[in-house]
Amino acid sequence: MNTRFLETFVTLARLESFRATAQLLHATPATISLRIRSLEDELKCTLIDRSASQFRLTQSGSALLGLAKRVVDTARALREAAGQSVAIGGKLRLGVIETIVHSWLAQYVAYLKENYPKLEIDMTVGSSSSLQKQLLSGDLDIAIRAEGIDSPRIVSNAIASYPVRWIAKRGLISRRGPGLAQRVLQYPILTFGRGSAPQVALENIVCSLAKECAVPAEQINVTCLPSVTLIVQLARDGYGVAAIPSLFVADALRDGSLIELPLKPSPPPIIVSVCKPVHTTPMIDEAANAARVVCSVYSRSFMSEFIEAFDDTREEQYSRMVNLPDMA
Repeated sequence: MNTRFLETFVTLARLESFRATAQLLHATPATISLRIRSLEDELKCTLIDRSASQFRLTQSGSALLGLAKRVVDTARALREAAGQSVAIGGKLRLGVIETIVHSWLAQYVAYLKENYPKLEIDMTVGSSSSLQKQLLSGDLDIAIRAEGIDSPRIVSNAIASYPVRWIAKRGLISRRGPGLAQRVLQYPILTFGRGSAPQVALENIVCSLAKECAVPAEQINVTCLPSVTLIVQLARDGYGVAAIPSLFVADALRDGSLIELPLKPSPPPIIVSVCKPVHTTPMIDEAANAARVVCSVYSRSFMSEFIEAFDDTREEQYSRMVNLPDMA
């Protein structure tokens, strides 16, 4: 029996996505499908319910999954003992922005712990600029941040786009009728730290809106805050209008305590990238690839309305971009 096919089955059952499994195993979805069918032919049973609208194992697939995991683990341990493969372990110095903390960080850490139990994660949460400095100085192995890093020593791959919207407490501002921009500009506009790309872009939009509405510049109040949590709390309290990804307040938007304001233009999205040194170790490569896969699975399975995952073509296009601005 081909243990690689068993490993494919175990990975597919965990990720519940042929495409994500293909990404993680460096194969194509067609190859993954062929491996599963070959395994089904050998076991003389169906493992995947292909008639279901969502991914689902068959009764046989569920029953055999535990045995398949044990075989895969045993085969991996045997190869490591024989020196045929490199065990992924050691300390991973991982830096992330708050955007990741508020979305798929928990799933990412759980994935790493499950698949690489010898891996020790040293976590840093900070702004994109601080993570960039730490990665370039060698104090971090991976930085998951907004935008890429323009350096010949760093590889940056965009993995997702977080749309940014105008968010306000229900009842604070009427969404109906003309003059929405004037009503919004009566309140502080809450955004990320000063000098970050979201803040700079927002400042330009607000100044343009004020000019169109003949609002004096001295009446504009763009409030820069150090954390997403503080921005969300002030928006909930009705202190001002937040320009943030809807993901951060998804529950409040669903229960109606916060609303999106249809003010145009919308601030530009936050582009999330995985950044790592050009010359690195298998451990860092595996962890970086896992981040892309977990983010993709999360965006499709949990928050597709708030996050757009990048496909491989967009990643290649993005990795060729230079002179990217810093974002918080």
